[in-house]
Amino acid sequence: MIRLFILLLLLLIASIWNLTLGPVELQWRELLDTGSLSNQLFWDLRAPRTLQALFSGLLLALTGAVAQSLFRNPLADPSLVGVSAGSAFGAVTFLVLGVSLFGLSFGLIQYLVPLASFVGGLLATLLILQLANRYQGVAMTGVLLVGMAVNAIAIAWIGALKYFADDRALRESTFWLMGQFGQTTWWQITLLAVVTLLLLLMLLGRAQKLNIWLLGDCEARHLGIDVNAMRWQLILLASLGVAVVVAFAGLIGFVGLMVPHLVRTWTGPDNRKVLPESALVGALLLVIADGLSRVLLAPAELPVGILTALAGGPFFLFLIHLRYRGAGHA
Repeated sequence: MIRLFILLLLLLIASIWNLTLGPVELQWRELLDTGSLSNQLFWDLRAPRTLQALFSGLLLALTGAVAQSLFRNPLADPSLVGVSAGSAFGAVTFLVLGVSLFGLSFGLIQYLVPLASFVGGLLATLLILQLANRYQGVAMTGVLLVGMAVNAIAIAWIGALKYFADDRALRESTFWLMGQFGQTTWWQITLLAVVTLLLLLMLLGRAQKLNIWLLGDCEARHLGIDVNAMRWQLILLASLGVAVVVAFAGLIGFVGLMVPHLVRTWTGPDNRKVLPESALVGALLLVIADGLSRVLLAPAELPVGILTALAGGPFFLFLIHLRYRGAGHA
């Protein structure tokens, strides 16, 4: 409980710091004055942006922790099953075709791209589950192999679309793929909040079953868990969380990989502690990353996905080194 309180306090401090960042200084006394510039900046730009970073980090870290327990592998991430690639497939396809062929306005695209991204992620997840179940039974290796194939196909398709896209569509799709906050609306924040609350309740309620799951399929069955049903439920829930984040913010990698692994260094493997603390650390990480993205190259803004990749890439290599160091000396 003490760690949770400390994490909540740090998250509050980071959120307030994030709200203060920008070319115009907020006048806190004017926030309730509906006609003031500070009121408009706070409620139209900074508050929704901070909340988007918070909810996105929470969902990515929470689903990452679930994926690592589900695959029984600390190097696992929800993107391995292809949901991120599917979401990118849907978004870039709509961006390029909508802008290049039909000349859709940016205002319309702002609302339709998240929908196309979410549909792409959902279809990719359903396709992966169907193919893995048909050709590989319900083995997790089957899910991973099919996910890798979907990733490869999506990347190839996205590359082809970008090659033939016009300048505007290419710019929009490239910026979206980098991952960014700042173009969110309150209806998106409301949807993010609802999905976050539902997934928190559903996944935290399965924390003890995840602990049993770590013992292996046979032990889990002996203890009364429907292994097949739980596997697909968790994959669907994790994919839903990632798809919603990617739909609104673009591709933001490595949060689901880094955060749960770090949290386990002080909580141990108990998912009753790992899941809630990973959620809070993930939210804290992305709120800070969003702030840094506006500070490091001010007045320019660095896409937050680049920051997480710069931190996550070396971290992933470090994990691989630790994992296989013993095998290399054997």
